[in-house]
Amino acid sequence: MNIFKFLTTFINVRYIRHFKNRKALEDYQKKCIKRQEKYFLKHSPYFRKNQNMNISMDKAFMMKHFNELNTVGIDKETAFKIAKNSEENRDFSTKLKGIAVGLSSGTSGHRGIFLTSKSEQAAWAGTMLAKMLPRGKLFPHRLAFFLRADNELYKKVNLGVIKLRYFDMTKDFDIHIKNLNEFKPSMLVAPASVLTILSKAQLENRLNINPLKIISVAEILEDRDKEYIKSAFKLKVIHQIYQATEGFLGCSCEYGNIHLNEDIIHFKKEYIDENRFYPRITDFTRTSQPFINFLMNDILVEEKSPCPCGLIFTRIKKIEGRADDIFKFKNSKGEIISIFPDFIRRCLLFVDNIREYQVFQIDYNLIQVAILDLKEEDKTSITKEFHKFFLNYDIHNINLEFISYNIDYQRKLKRVSCLLKEVQ
Repeated sequence: MNIFKFLTTFINVRYIRHFKNRKALEDYQKKCIKRQEKYFLKHSPYFRKNQNMNISMDKAFMMKHFNELNTVGIDKETAFKIAKNSEENRDFSTKLKGIAVGLSSGTSGHRGIFLTSKSEQAAWAGTMLAKMLPRGKLFPHRLAFFLRADNELYKKVNLGVIKLRYFDMTKDFDIHIKNLNEFKPSMLVAPASVLTILSKAQLENRLNINPLKIISVAEILEDRDKEYIKSAFKLKVIHQIYQATEGFLGCSCEYGNIHLNEDIIHFKKEYIDENRFYPRITDFTRTSQPFINFLMNDILVEEKSPCPCGLIFTRIKKIEGRADDIFKFKNSKGEIISIFPDFIRRCLLFVDNIREYQVFQIDYNLIQVAILDLKEEDKTSITKEFHKFFLNYDIHNINLEFISYNIDYQRKLKRVSCLLKEVQ
């Protein structure tokens, strides 16, 4: 790894690069964006040809023009084949022209390819550690890392004073628990669904670890799960990282509140209502792929009150889900009513002892509900909550079908999923 890049990034992010007010931050962002655009106009075949940075990008656009957009001469089909083979063989060490290749999880229905150079990996590692290492103890640390797929990017935090061990989520959890007891991590990083499994093992005394910090990644961390994890590991705060194919987008502060990483990414907010918005990002640190004016389909809920930590970066109340997970129903007038994922979750959260669940919309009048260890009385309570909710929106005749609960650890767990093919 580029040690100099790592060290300078770490020092800048943790100790130097701070902003007194929003104007200072915005002035810094403008300078960085201008430099980034200049780089892509010169090095990206697409922008070199068009000489126009005023375009709107999204994942479909990125994949359609992948070969022309990237600056490192990577072919999309070759990259996809390498990334797919890596996932199938569970060997993530293969590189293409010295570039690490990874696949997004495809939770939105489209799999994206992300590229990272050695310099970008060093910058990512420096930024991640600067923001996420505990304030009271800088080094050493043992970091246990659970994810669907490993990547060269994640291995860059393995630096001697920080020992990282990757735990493959497709493997047996009893073996993971045994290895965790031996490894005794000071930091535990995992999706919320994995953290709840480990919490249960901790409460049952099968797992006996005392991490200083637990970080939830990749999935939405619901309040009920958060409290359960805090109780199991006797921690005051469960931290979160907002990371996607598009970059290191946000992370929580010492109070557990998520802030957008506006020191490395510019966020334009495309509001859906007063507080919800889709982020349109410009990443001014990555050079292998241009993420310029890139529209994401994540639904973020803004918290407009200041954070006690004093950080001026935008505070996020929650990451609610994806645009394509908004449920759609027809009311008695035949009008399409859109329901945000959070309102669907609440129908389950109001029922006691429901932790592991998924809800799928199959059709305008059909919802499937999967609950772990479902009891008959739970069915009655859940049906009652959904019925009460739908009445408020003049939505009638919705059928609730209860199905078996199964988790595929090769994909991110989505609690709420809209499977409607199209709006009619």
